[in-house]
Amino acid sequence: MADEDRRPWQAWRRTDEDAGLPAARGPGSRRTFGATWWGRAWLEALEQRARLDPGRLSRGRSYARRGSVLELTVSPGEVEAIVQGSRVTPYQVTVRIRAFSRAEWDSVMDVVSAQIGRVAALLDGELPPEVIDDVHDAGLDLLPGAGEVLTHCTCPDFAVPCKHSAAVCYLIADALDDDPFALLLLRGRQKDELLAALRTRRGTTGGAIVTPRTPPPAGIPAIAAFARHMTATPEQPTESGPSEGGGRPGGGGPVAIPAPPRPLGAPGVPAAVQVLDPPRSSGVDVRDLVALATDAARRAWELASGDGDGGLSLTFEQDLARRAALVLGTSDLADLAHRAGVPARQLTSWAVAWREAGPGGLAVTVDEPHDVPPEAVAEALEALPTATTEANRVTTGKLQLRLGSDNLWYRFDQHFNDWTLTRPPAPDPRDLL
Repeated sequence: MADEDRRPWQAWRRTDEDAGLPAARGPGSRRTFGATWWGRAWLEALEQRARLDPGRLSRGRSYARRGSVLELTVSPGEVEAIVQGSRVTPYQVTVRIRAFSRAEWDSVMDVVSAQIGRVAALLDGELPPEVIDDVHDAGLDLLPGAGEVLTHCTCPDFAVPCKHSAAVCYLIADALDDDPFALLLLRGRQKDELLAALRTRRGTTGGAIVTPRTPPPAGIPAIAAFARHMTATPEQPTESGPSEGGGRPGGGGPVAIPAPPRPLGAPGVPAAVQVLDPPRSSGVDVRDLVALATDAARRAWELASGDGDGGLSLTFEQDLARRAALVLGTSDLADLAHRAGVPARQLTSWAVAWREAGPGGLAVTVDEPHDVPPEAVAEALEALPTATTEANRVTTGKLQLRLGSDNLWYRFDQHFNDWTLTRPPAPDPRDLL
């Protein structure tokens, strides 16, 4: 390494060579590792199963956060890295993991190739988490277990692992975030070799999966078949003959169209987003992806169950208030407000209005006062004789009634100088008192 490459590290040192590096500071001092499912799975195995010294792992994590690992290369069965320590000359670190034998890889390939969906994903360049189960079915573990992580470093520290080796172990999670196939490489099989073996086992041509199948019958178009069936009578059976368990008793004739299956009793979270993380280069946070997918599933459930239109007709403000109402009372609301460019205090009032009264409640919350005929507010003034009026608003003390454009009355109460909708609307203002 050239002298000029060492200058940043020398600038950190004092007069003696073993002065040590500074403590991690700034944004990197609290950086996390494992941005994807595979990165987190590696860290869990490293910290829970590999039986490495927790104290050494903690020191290595600090080294990794400060950027001490200068280079890292993954090859079959091992990781080689250059780590800058407290001395001028960096240390050479090697982390080894037992590679599977050829016979063990054959067992793994037998299991994986039997799963058509798994093969399709692998050939498409994806490594689904279910491969962990496939390897387990072959009697092996893809992630390292006890005693399988072996380290070596050129530093004078004889502890195993030393802090330099432990730092490299944490940076392997970054390598898996970038390319989960690196884990297969650590077990001795390169990606190209794996895909070639899969194509051979599946009898592929040109990279596309070819599976033998019986040619389908010629048949007739679905519309023609349905029309022919519906025009048949009990005296004129369909070509398929008498119905068996589904038609009219005694022969052909129209058969009632089966009712579509009912949706689930309640919306759920799409399973895929819980196990398949977005690519690290996409910049998409997995928590945001889960939140959006869960919201989409809820809206789809509303459409399927007939409980609303799924929010397809909402404006930006309405949809923002709807989403805020779902996280009202949590820290997620402040994050949503920041992303939407709306003050958190304002979005909270929108969320409360939406929760209490939906679009109508939001409208009277955000709309400016608008003129209404005097007789429209007469009932409210009778119920509140000491109140003052401003357009569609009747106010007395810390209570205010607003007449919405839907001819419903909405009650607002003043909290910390803000007017907040506090209950569902009513056609008679006296019902809100």
